[in-house]
Amino acid sequence: MGKGSVKRRQFKIRAKRKKKQKIKKLKDRYLEAKSKSEKEKILEKIKRIAPHYPDKEILKLTKEK
Repeated sequence: MGKGSVKRRQFKIRAKRKKKQKIKKLKDRYLEAKSKSEKEKILEKIKRIAPHYPDKEILKLTKEK
């Protein structure tokens, strides 16, 4: 592996799982949102948590349902 400690690796894994759960929760809220301003706020929060996260994926979910 590398020179990193086991504790640090576990910390990173937990942080990644937590981030994933938050994004999933926000995506669900986005799909339930009624107003455009509410949807924009949720997208902002997702971008704050994960700047690399693709907006198009969320917008695609909206069109499918």
